[in-house]
Amino acid sequence: MSTHNEPREVPAPAGLALAEDEVVTLASDLIRIDTTNTGEADTVVGERAAAEYVAEKLAEVGYDTTYVESGAKGRGNVFARLPGADPSRGALLVHGHLDVVPADASEWSVHPFSGAVQDGYVWGRGAVDMKDMVAMTLATARRLKRDGITPPRDIVFAFLADEEAGGLVGSQWLVDNQPELFEGCTEAIGEVGGFSVTVRDGVRAYLVETAEKGIAWLRLRVRGRAGHGSMLHEDNAVTKLTEAVARLGRHRFPLVLTDSVREFLAAITELTGLEFPEDDLDGAVAKLGGLARIIGATLRDTANPTMLTGGYKANVIPSVAEAVVDCRVLPGRQEAFERELDEILGPDVEREWVANLPAVETTFDGALVDTMHASILAEDPAAKLVPYMLSGGTDAKAFDRLGIRCFGFAPLQLPPDLDFSALFHGVDERVPVDALKFGTRVLDRFMRNC
Repeated sequence: MSTHNEPREVPAPAGLALAEDEVVTLASDLIRIDTTNTGEADTVVGERAAAEYVAEKLAEVGYDTTYVESGAKGRGNVFARLPGADPSRGALLVHGHLDVVPADASEWSVHPFSGAVQDGYVWGRGAVDMKDMVAMTLATARRLKRDGITPPRDIVFAFLADEEAGGLVGSQWLVDNQPELFEGCTEAIGEVGGFSVTVRDGVRAYLVETAEKGIAWLRLRVRGRAGHGSMLHEDNAVTKLTEAVARLGRHRFPLVLTDSVREFLAAITELTGLEFPEDDLDGAVAKLGGLARIIGATLRDTANPTMLTGGYKANVIPSVAEAVVDCRVLPGRQEAFERELDEILGPDVEREWVANLPAVETTFDGALVDTMHASILAEDPAAKLVPYMLSGGTDAKAFDRLGIRCFGFAPLQLPPDLDFSALFHGVDERVPVDALKFGTRVLDRFMRNC
């Protein structure tokens, strides 16, 4: 944590109460817009409708908005800029994605696109990934404009398409084709950070994402000799592929502790007294409960087979079989990871990157981190901010290419018994109403003093 003098805080006018009131409606409205991103262009829906909803809400309070379709028709993105008091300072990018992963309504307690508000939660696909942050950002942006508040520096609001498919026709396309939309931005906040984890009675750690693993979706292909399924056959592509995929799926990559993970473990030790010895790190991390799903996956590279295809008829041995593997690679490990892949798969397996987005990592220090901490402490005086690495990926991968320093900071104070990590892409995804209001208050203070 830096030791520079704290900036003088800008007072909060009474209009904050209106932002708290409307954030729940905004989240519910956004969830009701089905923005399912299947990854296939002909079955993606709703991003344009959601972008138009956001643009309308921003224009309603006086923002000039820019609507951009990235890569393909209907892949809607919306931008707005709020001028700050000091134009010489780098701008802050506040970003959120509008798309969601598919949901099977038959598995849910409520319809996944109902946006139902019940039992103290807003329910539906995207409630935590990430229409909660979109709603909090939108509510805060509206409040700042409506009340004539000038932040310390420019704030660029970006509401984006296609994050759930790697941002290839979303943030990645925008960075490649319209980088001027991010002009002047030097720092950014986005999803999967700022949420609380109760580490002991009355003490909450708020995890801020400072790093994320690389996304490396890998297609494996094996060729063999086609033939009749009834005959002896020693060059079967399906057999060779499945053996290679099984080797990879069972492989345990080496333990590698990055700076972000070391800082996280040290902070949790300080807060709880738990020890994390390297000779039993997996067992120690397992004691973190639901959070162990995320943290455990940041101790090493992973490669999980997700798709298999081969053949077209029961009695025909195909000449080609393919598989897709979801690889997640730690910062600085790409070359070593690829060497291990070659050793595991062997010479008969061709590999092709479907997507290969590098890991990102920044340090946990500076004025922006101080402002995050102050904004959380104002609402939760016993809070402790803790850096961590995300096992997944976000649009930060695109913005990192512009030299923008990225953090995950979508603040939520969560009930101790809520298994938050299980809700990402899970059934009955939901976010507490009180957490949305808490996050809106925190973001309001944060943006007034960033």
